[in-house]
Amino acid sequence: MKSCIGTLVVLVLFRVGEIAEACSCSPVHPQQAFCNADVVIRAKVVGKKEVDSGNDIYGNPIKRIQYEIKQIKMFKGPDHHIDVIFTAPSSAVCGVTNLDTSGKKEYLISGKAEVNGKMHVTLCDLIMPWESMSATQKKSLSQRYQMGCDCKITRCATFPCEISAPEECLWTDWVTEKIIHGRQSDHYACIKRGDGSCAWYRGAAPPKKEFLDIEDP
Repeated sequence: MKSCIGTLVVLVLFRVGEIAEACSCSPVHPQQAFCNADVVIRAKVVGKKEVDSGNDIYGNPIKRIQYEIKQIKMFKGPDHHIDVIFTAPSSAVCGVTNLDTSGKKEYLISGKAEVNGKMHVTLCDLIMPWESMSATQKKSLSQRYQMGCDCKITRCATFPCEISAPEECLWTDWVTEKIIHGRQSDHYACIKRGDGSCAWYRGAAPPKKEFLDIEDP
């Protein structure tokens, strides 16, 4: 009986360990992902291999996936070209393991800059096929998102919800459409207005600097 209990405890602890290692990301608006990233690029992925990246505290090698890429455009980041990106070897630890390496598919890739100048990405970063992005999202990468990085986008999970400061925009896609990437995500940017407050903006023309507000099509 004691042996069975011991085995059960080991199994429970093992499952807890598995759950603890699972990757969990909070939903973010594309603008938030842009503002939080050190590097944002448009690129094709042309190669993939597993590489050693030092050792852990026990002396075991740390594995990472290295993607070779062809950078098409940099929207945010260092003044040098990005040729490779790194990620964890498993999706359980937020590694991005399923990028198309044929070189035929273009991606928007955001991530963090490491101290050695390399770029590291995770499942929590904004990584999406370029063709799946809306026209507004593509335009916003060049100017609008950056203009709103001083604003705060607050996600509304359930009604009622409200902003707590004028520098906030309320993101309601989940409660209004039951999807994370809805109308506000695809077609709006949260930008600071002339009076210091922030508001959602949609429009074909660049936002006016003196005053911004919601502009419907």
